[in-house]
Amino acid sequence: MKLLVTGASGFLGWNVCRVAAPDWEIYGTTFSHSSPIPGVTLLTVDLRDERQLQEAFQQVQPDAVIHLAAQSSPNECQNHPKASYLLNVTVACTIANLCAEVEIPLAFTSTDLVFDGLNAPYCETDPVSPRSVYGEQKAIAETEILKRYPKAAICRMPLMFGAAPAHASSFIGPFAQALREERELRLFVDEFRTPVSGTTAAKGLFMALDKVEGMIHLGGQERISRYDFGRLMVEELDLPGTGLKACRQQDVPMAAPRPPDVSLNSSKAFALGYAPRSLRSELADLKGQI
Repeated sequence: MKLLVTGASGFLGWNVCRVAAPDWEIYGTTFSHSSPIPGVTLLTVDLRDERQLQEAFQQVQPDAVIHLAAQSSPNECQNHPKASYLLNVTVACTIANLCAEVEIPLAFTSTDLVFDGLNAPYCETDPVSPRSVYGEQKAIAETEILKRYPKAAICRMPLMFGAAPAHASSFIGPFAQALREERELRLFVDEFRTPVSGTTAAKGLFMALDKVEGMIHLGGQERISRYDFGRLMVEELDLPGTGLKACRQQDVPMAAPRPPDVSLNSSKAFALGYAPRSLRSELADLKGQI
């Protein structure tokens, strides 16, 4: 069975490829990064070029697609809305059309940032209310994909963390480095998420690919602030905590507005077999890798 993974060189893409390796023949698209990924045939494709994208589908003839490629920086989207729309919405629509033509499973990664953070925890049927351009683009993509291909799995993802290869990054890498060097690391006490590791998220995507049509939330079991997540990192990764400082969202000016609490209610996914582990155990497994 052939799996096409867009954005294979990113943090989540790398984790998806690792999880897929035993069961799939994997083809991954890359554009700005082309470092080899063991067991993956990489295709250099500018997804914004519809012709290149169609040619990649014709070449691979995938049995399933996981579409991860995106401009996922809220600040970049806020500052460059037209360029990010092309990747976050237009490309997603093209991929939905291509999958619909041959009726193959499609999993698309959306985000918890489609919500405004005022009525958490959010379930799949709650109305979207994005505060940022990024959240707005992902919400549009969700609607447009399902309009074109109702069988697609729309996977709203939480904050994700974990080990990453040299060509990708996870936010906890720079966090851990700052703490080791005892530099100041200011984390929000008033921003809450339901994080999962990249490995857990990848397993959730394959569950959705197999079992879900429509919307699914793939958040973790625990609601936690960024600051308290930092404290867990200090404890489980044996990092010095002297540089860890609490701050509030208003203390850090950013281009994109940030919602205060986009915790996801993922009970629908849990009932289907999605099983995130505790944050402590996930972090403990990363000891020596971060």
